[in-house]
Amino acid sequence: MVFNFTEWWESLDTLLRIYWGIAIPFTIFFLLQIIVTFFFGDIPDDASADVDVESDHGIGFQFFTLKNLVAFFTIFSWTGIACLDSGLSNNLSIIISMVSGIIMMAVMGGIFYLLGKANTSGTIKMKNAIGAVGEVYMEIRGSRDNIGQVQIQVQGTLRTLEAITDDEDTLRPGAVITVKEIATNNILIVTKSQS
Repeated sequence: MVFNFTEWWESLDTLLRIYWGIAIPFTIFFLLQIIVTFFFGDIPDDASADVDVESDHGIGFQFFTLKNLVAFFTIFSWTGIACLDSGLSNNLSIIISMVSGIIMMAVMGGIFYLLGKANTSGTIKMKNAIGAVGEVYMEIRGSRDNIGQVQIQVQGTLRTLEAITDDEDTLRPGAVITVKEIATNNILIVTKSQS
């Protein structure tokens, strides 16, 4: 027996058509979203998400995001189809599917909130580097002539960060330095440590 889409579609009542009309595209989009996240990592809802490590305080609880709305409509539509197929009334089906979609949005918002909180502990707060003592990793020429690199302990972890110096002398690899301040773009301004 061959499936006849037109015949099947015509046999549905209006509410089932609405649910199926929502379920098909949103389920496809939901699956594509999962595949993209799995293979390419999480894509932020805000495409201009430029990370400022100094002022990054993690993600707040976000209820209305693209991911949450896709999840809402996916769960909403499939729950509605299941309710109507079970013989529930239209009004009860709409209520149950709305509640299910909202619960799904809250769960996803909570998951991303908790993941954001977990990530904040690993975020570098550049102001914590001020006063730290480290050593030059890549040469830093005097009078801000180039951007070199230093290795310092920040927040308990050894990090390699970009640095410049206002000193007139070049700071060679292995030289001991102290971080004086933070320049724009989170570049450290260092000086040779006094022995």
